[in-house]
Parts: sequence; C-alpha cells; structure tokens
Amino acid sequence: MASGNIHAHPDGLDPDTIDRPVFQATIRPHQSLSQDGFKMVMIGCGLVSVVTSVACVRAGFWPVAGFFGLDMIGLYVALKVSFRRGRSFEEVMISPIEVMLARVTHRGERREWRFNPLWTKLTKVEDDEYGMQTLTLVSRREYVVVARDASPPEREVIAQGLTRALAQVKKGF
Repeated sequence: MASGNIHAHPDGLDPDTIDRPVFQATIRPHQSLSQDGFKMVMIGCGLVSVVTSVACVRAGFWPVAGFFGLDMIGLYVALKVSFRRGRSFEEVMISPIEVMLARVTHRGERREWRFNPLWTKLTKVEDDEYGMQTLTLVSRREYVVVARDASPPEREVIAQGLTRALAQVKKGF
C-alpha cells in the first residue's frame, strides 16, 4: 500500500489552494478631509463670508455679498465632488495563477485586468523629494498603473506587498 495523499497533484500543487490569494488589498483614494472636517470648513468659511458680507453691505459694496455666496456654493460643490470621487477604489489580488487588478469608479463602473503572475513585474517611479510617484504592473506589453490615487507613502507600502507576493508566487513555480 502506497503512503501519501491520493488527491495530491502530480506536480506537488494543491488544487484546493492554487487560486487562494497570496496578496489582496483594497486601495482607496487619499482623503484629507473627514465629514466632520467638511462641516467645520463650511461653518468657518460661512461665518467669515457672512461677517465680511455684512461689513461690505454696510459700506455700500453690496455686490461683494453675492460673490461671497458664489464662493460658498463653489466650495461646497468642490468638496462634495471630492467626497463622491473618494468612493472609488482599486482591488489588487495576487494568487499563484493570476494577478488581478479591478478599478471601480465612484459611479460603480468596474474595469478589470488579469495577468499571469510569472510574466508580471512591478515598475516604480520614485522622486527623492516627493516619494513614490507611480507604481505600474507590467505584463508582456500591457502597462497598468496601480494605486494611482494613493499617497506616496501608501504607494510604498503597497509596492512592498506586491513585490513580496510576486516573488513568493514566482518562487513557488
């Protein structure tokens, strides 16, 4: 009677774990302003606008008040657009059989790229002063930027994880 696992793959690969992720991350855009921060900025700017508008109206410069109102509307719209875009994200997954990058926009539109991990490498563009500027997955002749909305320090952490995972997958084969 032979010893060993009857279900073992002839190449030594376990079919139950071959597609299990070695690395998995969800990357969200860097948001420097929280919801509470948004309220504080709007209240602070609103108070400055009202006080300045009242002073301008009393001095006879009434059109200035309208421009302060337009400024507040512009600030509100810009911050709301920023928050909406902050709902976008990227998913990166590396398994022994696949590198998958999915990009989901703030509208829910999804685009995916899939690569063979053995043919995929990671390229980085770094600046001494500003840190990591771009991180790109390259497979054959296809280039896809990863973590494009992340901050440079976040990109560095993601690059380390991707580099380790790609090396681990390539070492296993």
